[in-house]
Amino acid sequence: MTFPIHKLDDSNGEPVREWLDGACQVLSEGQLVALPTETVYGLAARADDATALARLAEIKGRPGGIAWTWHIGAMEALEAFPGPQATVRRLVERYWPGPLTLILPGVPAGLELAALDGWTGVRFTAEPFARALCTHASFPVVMTSANLHGQPAASDVAGLERLDTSLLGLVIDGGQTRIKEASTILKIGPGSFELLRAGLHDIEALRRTAGRRIAFICTGNTCRSPMAEALARQVLAERLACDPEAIGKTGFRVRSMGVFASSGAPATAAAREAMGELSLDISAHASSPALPEVIADFDQVFCMTESHRAALATILEPGILAKVTLLDPQQRDVPDPIGGGLDDYRRCARHIADCITRHADDWV
Repeated sequence: MTFPIHKLDDSNGEPVREWLDGACQVLSEGQLVALPTETVYGLAARADDATALARLAEIKGRPGGIAWTWHIGAMEALEAFPGPQATVRRLVERYWPGPLTLILPGVPAGLELAALDGWTGVRFTAEPFARALCTHASFPVVMTSANLHGQPAASDVAGLERLDTSLLGLVIDGGQTRIKEASTILKIGPGSFELLRAGLHDIEALRRTAGRRIAFICTGNTCRSPMAEALARQVLAERLACDPEAIGKTGFRVRSMGVFASSGAPATAAAREAMGELSLDISAHASSPALPEVIADFDQVFCMTESHRAALATILEPGILAKVTLLDPQQRDVPDPIGGGLDDYRRCARHIADCITRHADDWV
C-alpha cells in the first residue's frame, strides 16, 4: 500500500483534527478514503463529485444504476429530507447511531448523483471517526462497504488488499471492526416498508419500532370504538399509501374493545350505515371485552369517555394505565349515539374522525 495510513490506536480512538482535515482534503480532490465503521470497513467519496463516484464504482467493480448511501454525522441532518415521517423518527431514535441504513423518499441537496429514482439512502454510523468526518466535511459524504461487488466486506485493513488499492487516497486503520457484518437496509416511505438487506435487525423488530399498536375503547364495542377502528385504519392506509389490510406490514395494528362488552356482538345497524356512507365496511365486526392482558400489548389506548378510563384504572397496572388517554385531544367525552338516530351516529363519526386526524401526525 502506497497511500498514507493513520492508525486510530495512535490517537486513543479519538478523532484527530489533523487527520479529519487531511481526509476531507483527500475527499475534496475526488479521491477515496477507506475507514472503519462499527460494522465493516467502508469506502468514502464526495457525494457531489461524479469523478469520485465513478472511482468508487470502479474500485468495487460495481455496475451502474445503483445508489450510494449518504453518511451523516448528526441526527439533525435527517431534516434535509422533506418531512420525515413519525415512523422514521421512531426508527432513528431507537437504532441510530448504529448499523441501520434507511432508504427514504426525497433527494437532499448535493446528493443528486448518489440517489436513485427519487430515493436516498442514509446512515448514521456509531464509529467516532467516520461520524466526525461526515460532520467535518463541507460537502456530503457517501460510503459503501470495502469489498468487490458481491463479495464479503473487509473487517480490517488487511481485507483491503482484495481491492485495487491504487485508487485509494488515504486509509484510516481502526483495527478489527466490532460487528463484522454489513448494516441492515430498510426502504421506508409511502407505499414501501421493505427489507433490502438483512443484518442485526430483523423485519419484525423494525416493524415493532416503526409502527404503533392502537386500541379504541368504548362501552359495549358496538358503536363508537368500531367506528374509530375503521376510521383509523382508513387514515393510516391513506398516509402509508397502502390498502387498509396491509397496514400491519408497516408495523401498525388497530383494534377496538369495550369495558363492558360481551364477545361476538356485531356493530349496530346505524354504526354500519354511518360507516357505509364513508365507504367503510364494519359488517364483519365482532365485539370483544377490554382485558388487561390484551391492552398491555398496545402502545396507545384511546377511550371515548372519562368513565371508560376510570373503568380501566380498576383493572390495569399503573405502567399500563399510563398509555390510556381520551381520544379527544381536548379531553372531552365522545357522546354515545346508542339509541339515537342515524344523524347522531353521523355526528359521532365526524367527532371521532376529527380526533383521529389530530392524532395521525404522531402515528405516521
